[in-house]
Amino acid sequence: MLSHHLQGALSDLRDLIKITESDIADIKEAKNDPQFDRLSLKEEKLKSFEAKKAMIDHEISSLMTQNPDMDLPELLSKEQHLQLDDLKVELSNLRDVNKHYARLVLIVSNLYNTFLERVVPTEMQGYDKVASKNPSILEVRV
Repeated sequence: MLSHHLQGALSDLRDLIKITESDIADIKEAKNDPQFDRLSLKEEKLKSFEAKKAMIDHEISSLMTQNPDMDLPELLSKEQHLQLDDLKVELSNLRDVNKHYARLVLIVSNLYNTFLERVVPTEMQGYDKVASKNPSILEVRV
């Protein structure tokens, strides 16, 4: 059963990596809608991974409880050790892909905020940002 949960967790991580890589490709081309469309799929995959991780933890805990005299490495098969190693690698890959995507999101966010500030200048009034009274670019005509 542990091997089954490990395979499922690996599959979910690989899917999350592919989805995030698609997001990176789309943000580079300013395709926002596909990114937003994939949000629910990403959330589902993340929930699925978390559930499988909980099952993996439960299975390992059960193995250790049933065999208190044995160390964990002795309880797991060679295949399970390899799957756990793969899980670590894929988690690291996901972290790296997410970092790259986060950098791009931050760059795009700063770009849009800069454009907005130039179009509609704002000033701080206490903790609130409000449009300044003299926007130099905007003019309202009736």
